[in-house]
Amino acid sequence: MSTLVVCLYRGGPLPTSLPVVGEAPVESLVTEAGVEDPEDSRVNCLLEGLRVARETDGETVLAVVSAEDSVSGTRALAAQVDSLVAEQDPDSAVVVVDSAEDERLVPIVESRIRVDAVDRVVVRQAHDIESTYYLLKQFLADEQLRQTVLVPLGLALLAFPVLLFVAASPAVAVGTIAAAVGLYLLYKGLGVDSYLAALPGQVRGALYSGQVSLVTYVVAGGLALVGLFVGALAASGLNSAPDLLVVMRFVYDAIPWLTAAALTASAGRLLDEFIRDDDLGGAYVNLPFVAVAVGLAVRGFSAYFLERSGVFAAVNVPSADLGPFSLEGFSLSPGAHLALFILASILISLVGVRAAAYVSGSDIEMEFDEPSS
Repeated sequence: MSTLVVCLYRGGPLPTSLPVVGEAPVESLVTEAGVEDPEDSRVNCLLEGLRVARETDGETVLAVVSAEDSVSGTRALAAQVDSLVAEQDPDSAVVVVDSAEDERLVPIVESRIRVDAVDRVVVRQAHDIESTYYLLKQFLADEQLRQTVLVPLGLALLAFPVLLFVAASPAVAVGTIAAAVGLYLLYKGLGVDSYLAALPGQVRGALYSGQVSLVTYVVAGGLALVGLFVGALAASGLNSAPDLLVVMRFVYDAIPWLTAAALTASAGRLLDEFIRDDDLGGAYVNLPFVAVAVGLAVRGFSAYFLERSGVFAAVNVPSADLGPFSLEGFSLSPGAHLALFILASILISLVGVRAAAYVSGSDIEMEFDEPSS
């Protein structure tokens, strides 16, 4: 069984008549081509061909074909392969190339003889460059990656001179582009694009199925906007106060509305589960209690800071006459007021846990019984 080891090269004729057949002529050609241009990659291709020919079992024939980088040169290379196959009559071939571009010539050999292997030799110093080339080639071939990376990069480069002309300040232009790129990275990294793409289908399904949660979500969104407006309106009255107090005043006035929004949204989801006659999960039952407990805790901490700073006066409990008992009026310190809020939030969360366990008690018992059985 004879094997043809053929070195393919396109980019300029070798300094000898082609094709070159035999190890001795190829060794002479290596010396001739190397002396003429030591940096030519053809030298490595020829040496790799010699190594493959010597390590291949059975009868081997080493040959070299080359032509210029043109249509006529490709036809000349095909004619050289035809003459090799006709003269040597090999059973199979091993093709040796030295670049990705020359690898496109392999089908010329495959159309004339069976190719067992393709050996691409890369100079060790150029291996990283070659790998980078392949990565860039695969990157540019992926349409989705091009749209995700190259399009925003191109828009940023186009926007820079426009912003530089309008703002007349490189710092403003760079800052604006950096902010836009940061928003885009968050948009892609957090999966907002996937969520927005699926949102119309979810809304359409909710409308067709008559889900109560769709209405409660809209109401919750409105309550959240009201809370943000009320909080901003209250914080605007503390212009001369420290930033921490401004934030605390915003939180103190906004948190009741935000808690109502969370409570409305969770109640709508709970109603949907109840209407579908599904087993109510403990998480759905516990969620409204968690929303109220978190709201109380946050409002208590914000009230503590505002009372300690003098923005709010201390809470006064008036005296009361309860039949045989009488209560004298007193003032709550900021710490005691905060402790009441924390205690209330803990009690409400415990009630939520108990309610969730009561609703899904049978499921919980089954889960505990499964490992023992």
